[in-house]
Amino acid sequence: AIDVVDVRPLVSGTITAVHFRDGAQVRRGDALFTIDTRLYQAAVDQAQADVAGAGARNAYARTDAARARRLLTQNAIAQRDLDMALQQELTASADLKAALARLQTARVNLDYCHVVAPVSGRVSRAELTVGNVVASGASSPMLTRIVSISPIYAAFEVDEQTYVRFLGQPHERPVTVGLGLANETAFGRQGVVDSIDNQLNGNSGTIRVRARFDNPQGLLVPGMYAHVKV
Repeated sequence: AIDVVDVRPLVSGTITAVHFRDGAQVRRGDALFTIDTRLYQAAVDQAQADVAGAGARNAYARTDAARARRLLTQNAIAQRDLDMALQQELTASADLKAALARLQTARVNLDYCHVVAPVSGRVSRAELTVGNVVASGASSPMLTRIVSISPIYAAFEVDEQTYVRFLGQPHERPVTVGLGLANETAFGRQGVVDSIDNQLNGNSGTIRVRARFDNPQGLLVPGMYAHVKV
């Protein structure tokens, strides 16, 4: 497969819904799982309240600093008082930016509760179902796996002499490749060479080549063996 994605949770919680059938075709962005959103929604609400409070304090600090500047020109306050008002204005502005950052983080975590397909392809089975508690991170249990179906790669080895004589030469057009499955004698499916490895295998004297084939019906499945003719 061109794309292979092990879908894992990015937030911790209880799975509340599974939105696909095992083995179904999914499109990028389709809903796969839902993780309990209540705690993350509460975090968003709290962060929004913090932003509102920080915004109010920032507005007051700006107003107070502007007032202090006017009073200093009238010799009504000391320079130290103005410096303090300016420092409070900068602190309030920084607090507002920090609150906005926390709100953005809370919204991202809430969005992660809705696990969607990162690529289009065929989904495997749901490894964890409704009611299971999941943890976040790369080491967490896999929820499911998605493999793209079309186009699809066929990988094969070419001996050194064939590479030097043919594949290693410049070509004006893409090199065509025929493919037949293990139970077929003809090479009825047509594709093109997509890439050639950057070094030969010194033990086998071959170089790895990859061809790309359209697979609109999904008949070719990753892991199949096939006969390839260049």
